Amino acid sequence: MALRYLSWLGWAPLVAIVTPGLLAHAEPTYTRDGHFSNDTVTTLARELARQPYTAPKVPLPEVLAKLDYDQYRDIRSNPAATIFLDKANGETDKGQKSDFHIQVMSRGFLFVDLVEIALVEDGSAHHLAYRPDFFTTGQVMKSPLPQGDIGFSGFRILAPINRATVFDEVAVFQGASYLRAVGAHESYGLSARGLANKTADPDGEEFPAFRAFWIEKPARGSQVLRVYALLDSPSATGAYSFRIHPGSATTMDIDAVLFPRVPLPKAGLAPMTSMFFFSANGRSSVDDYRPEVHDSDGLLMWNGQGEWLWRPIANPQALEVSAFLDNNPRGFGLLQRDRNPADYQDFEAHYERRPSLWAEPIGQWGEGAIVLTEIPTDAEIHDNIVAFWRPKQPLLAGQPHPYSYRLTWGDLGKGSPDQARVVATRRGRADVKASRDRWCVNSPTVRC
Repeated sequence: MALRYLSWLGWAPLVAIVTPGLLAHAEPTYTRDGHFSNDTVTTLARELARQPYTAPKVPLPEVLAKLDYDQYRDIRSNPAATIFLDKANGETDKGQKSDFHIQVMSRGFLFVDLVEIALVEDGSAHHLAYRPDFFTTGQVMKSPLPQGDIGFSGFRILAPINRATVFDEVAVFQGASYLRAVGAHESYGLSARGLANKTADPDGEEFPAFRAFWIEKPARGSQVLRVYALLDSPSATGAYSFRIHPGSATTMDIDAVLFPRVPLPKAGLAPMTSMFFFSANGRSSVDDYRPEVHDSDGLLMWNGQGEWLWRPIANPQALEVSAFLDNNPRGFGLLQRDRNPADYQDFEAHYERRPSLWAEPIGQWGEGAIVLTEIPTDAEIHDNIVAFWRPKQPLLAGQPHPYSYRLTWGDLGKGSPDQARVVATRRGRADVKASRDRWCVNSPTVRC
């Protein structure tokens, strides 16, 4: 169970704080200037997989690692330093129009590992070095900004998704291999990941991480942003390509190639992570004035036989893992179907604005299972729901494993006029001889 990343809750982007001169300029490991093509990241991932795993070894100064929440929140992106992607070296050119803006995010607090970023234009990659003028500080954070190239923790994408003249945040890549996105008029909620491995395993889960990103300057007038990412972990490396198209529903077309260092019998493809605290379906043990608190309330599946299956999700009293066997799934996703603010009565979190997320495999994914993991939680700050596709056969070491899929973020619960749709789930005891409160919330057979 992981803490929800703070920047994804709408808080300010942050920057690392160190004494000037404490860190020397470090040469980039992956994003060196030079030729770039569609095969560049795949080649890097393949070569990296042939080497023993090496954990990142770029520590943060103590003052940066121990930032408290208020200091972290007090350091913000400098609007004047926003990358408009009109020049590959990251300089802002206000005379040029771009449909995308990029803001980098700094290491610090929870985001310890260094992430490299490069901008790509005309077949050439240019390393984006950290500069203190990417950020501004307020009255709480008084330490000076670092001068050395300490790298970043991720980046955010802005686009005129709601109004033609205003660039709003559309997506963010930050923390391990996590990413989030929204459709029009939505707020961040559930997340996706590049790869899940050993989720709910007794030996502990592994969290692969994106080590480097290459952001390609889009052609003038293009409504699609191309992002490449290099993934690394003790068990596998991977090369990812994201084609991001913001809109009323934001889509991401993803091509990935995994290179396992060891066999992966418990890999999760197209993983998504959400939060479910409670809903109207099962709140007998909840002490909260709000009727519902969740980012998603159900798992929707479209299996290889063409059947649509709906599984309400829950906050169990003990870890629960469910597997839905399938062959060549057509799609699955975690949905937020209730859009009525009155059903949440939370005018800060606005759960009614959280997007649903749908994963659509491209090509044949073969036999396997859609796996749903539900983890007990006593607070809404934890992401406790995980869903992904697990292939029946382990991913073998020393071989490339390509797969493609589309992610769609938005209000996906309306359905079509000719399709039945689950609109609500209710639960209660049929046996009037016993009080429902005498039984555990998630089991009609186990007494509390």
